[in-house]
Amino acid sequence: MLHLTLRQFEIFCAVAQSGTTVAAAEAVALSQSATSAALQQLEQGLGVQLFERVGKRLVLNDAGRALLPQALGVLEQARGIEQTFSARAANMPVRLRVAASTTIGTYALPEVLARLARSHPLVRVDLQIANTQEVGEAVLAMEVDMGLIEGSSHWQGLEVEPWLRDELVIVASPQDPLAEQARTKPLGVAALRKAAWLLREAGSGTREMVEHALLPHLHQLPASATLGSSEAIARCVEQGLGISCLSRVLVQSQLQARALEILPTTLPRMWRNFSLVQRAGKRRSPALQAFVDACKASEPALSEPSGPSNVKHAVAPE
Repeated sequence: MLHLTLRQFEIFCAVAQSGTTVAAAEAVALSQSATSAALQQLEQGLGVQLFERVGKRLVLNDAGRALLPQALGVLEQARGIEQTFSARAANMPVRLRVAASTTIGTYALPEVLARLARSHPLVRVDLQIANTQEVGEAVLAMEVDMGLIEGSSHWQGLEVEPWLRDELVIVASPQDPLAEQARTKPLGVAALRKAAWLLREAGSGTREMVEHALLPHLHQLPASATLGSSEAIARCVEQGLGISCLSRVLVQSQLQARALEILPTTLPRMWRNFSLVQRAGKRRSPALQAFVDACKASEPALSEPSGPSNVKHAVAPE
């Protein structure tokens, strides 16, 4: 006979996330006394204390930290079962929660969502756009069903599946003095070190990959300015405010319009992966698998962009 309930797990997770039974009670629509009683019943059923009281807050102890991912997983599976069968019975849409980093959400996913709408019209996607770090945290907390990130993942408990390969290119305004200099001779390390670099904020996948690609060669990468949007950086580069290293997917239209140009350099070509991330051990529902299939169908179109690179003789490292 089971002594644990989904409601107890729901209340436990709400307390863990909010730190108080008062805030958790509001989140689960119960009274504070009922919330405290349910938490006490869960601890009695497990035979362990799950929280330590620090001032007015409840903080997970080692047993609570061990239970939290399992409780979140049980709740996610229960919600998935409920959603799948209720939607199937009523022929209603199934909603997926997806988080994507900025470049992917803006430039790679629209085609995926259009393909999914054609193949599975009852699958709807609620898309959250954030930087890579925030996407990973949302997946870990089970706030979303799947994440799509630029670069690599540093979180334990996540499964990472490479998706597309994207080239990073160094770009400037055609009127920038460095662009004029590069038309005569590819730029070397000394010129790049002195450049005014416009970079993304710390925590963004693009910033991490740019530093990973450039610092081994330049040894320093001082930012003339940091901006929270790659699109804003591209526009500022257009205006001659500096140079940057950005996704080719993001700047392709500006390159074609000749508002930006790629700077030839002596550096090797630079690549990064776009990846799908989900919690380790998570079972994909039919709706989530349909979304992944729609993503995979984009590979031939986006994974190998054409056109000039940073330096013509360089070979792309794997």
